[in-house]
Amino acid sequence: MVDIQSLKDRACAAIDAHRDDIVSLAKSIQAEPELGYKEVETTRKVVEVFDSLDLDVETELAITGARARIGSGEPVVAVLGELDALVNSEHPKADPETGAVHACGHHAQIANMVGTTYAFATTGILDELDGRVDPIAVPAEEYLDLEYRRDLLEAGEIEFFGGKQELIRRGHFDDVDMAQMIHAADDTPEREITSAFSTNGFVGKFVTYTGKESHAGAAPSEGRNALNAAVMGMNGIHAARERFRDEDHVRVHPIVTKGGDGVNVVPSEVTMEAYTRAKTVEAIESANDDVNAALEAGAMAVGARADIEDYSGYMPLSSNETMVEAYDDNVVDLVGEAALHEGYPHIAGSTDMGDVTQLVPGIHPWVGGFEGNVHSREFRVADEEMAYVIPAKLTACTIIDLLADDARIEAIRAAKAEKQSRADYLETVRRFRNEIVGDYLD
Repeated sequence: MVDIQSLKDRACAAIDAHRDDIVSLAKSIQAEPELGYKEVETTRKVVEVFDSLDLDVETELAITGARARIGSGEPVVAVLGELDALVNSEHPKADPETGAVHACGHHAQIANMVGTTYAFATTGILDELDGRVDPIAVPAEEYLDLEYRRDLLEAGEIEFFGGKQELIRRGHFDDVDMAQMIHAADDTPEREITSAFSTNGFVGKFVTYTGKESHAGAAPSEGRNALNAAVMGMNGIHAARERFRDEDHVRVHPIVTKGGDGVNVVPSEVTMEAYTRAKTVEAIESANDDVNAALEAGAMAVGARADIEDYSGYMPLSSNETMVEAYDDNVVDLVGEAALHEGYPHIAGSTDMGDVTQLVPGIHPWVGGFEGNVHSREFRVADEEMAYVIPAKLTACTIIDLLADDARIEAIRAAKAEKQSRADYLETVRRFRNEIVGDYLD
């Protein structure tokens, strides 16, 4: 009979033995932030760890990214870590040239993934359990730098802006039975953890308003003001907000990326980007129809043209109850019952881990150890042990509990059977891709 506690003790001891390596890697990644589908150096650093452990490694999963395999057999547990940074040039650790910075804690996710790798690759634990553990370093979670990603799409190098979506399309989750990762919690320096919640999904969009230039002082009547069309479109969105149901958690937040060429010229081209977020696929589609109608109405109001390009964003995330239960048990054992925090049952933000949970059972706990809100200039690690080391112990011990419990494995397999196939998933997300043209120019 398997001594589960002994296996957990061995896993935690391995993580402690490699603590300095784990923290050093996280800090090295933090010091050299890279944006999505550009994470060449970050991938290299992860691969160096995999290679040092003589693991079977696959690289260039979706331009960048890497995957290792530990053990054999089934079920297969994927442990994910995100490679990319975001852009916030005001952050003190931002790259001075690109503005890239790990102000979302992805470097800590890699620490969690690599720590879990040490727990299984250096101990032989999987020789005593049925199953395989695959650490996967995934690219491009942050939905930004979209002009670059659109160029990749048009060149046929990717189909999706999100890295996990692209990995799903390429079949990298076909043999996965469950998936785990972690995320830095907002402004939570304490040792608190929230494991059970859902998130919004979204559609991303580019909007181009085309008008007609003219002298803004001498002959404004000869022009068609594309900026006015954009403003009318955004006001139309605001007017439509009362139609959004509270329980759908709809969020719409456009930005103007180009507002004109000169103050003395009636703007002839204005560009925008926006997300339409909601809790369910049906709510996303409904809200997005209202948003597109409002944007088109802005063009209609001033006699301009609106080109609206919709791209599949991320799908809503759902947490698997069986995995949450096992994770929370280990939180109590390793950190203490006071560390369990209910948090919010639903988060209006989005992650492409939601796409993964459309295909396989998964969890995405929020962990403390961080000060400042994610994405803000104040975000930083406040507790290295909590940010980099403890989550790896929790992940490894949760995997041991799951693989050692036939009843839990059956529950997870039953949950997976109710998920979408890759083909059905791709059909769903491709449905969000759309182009609307409303041309009212004279």
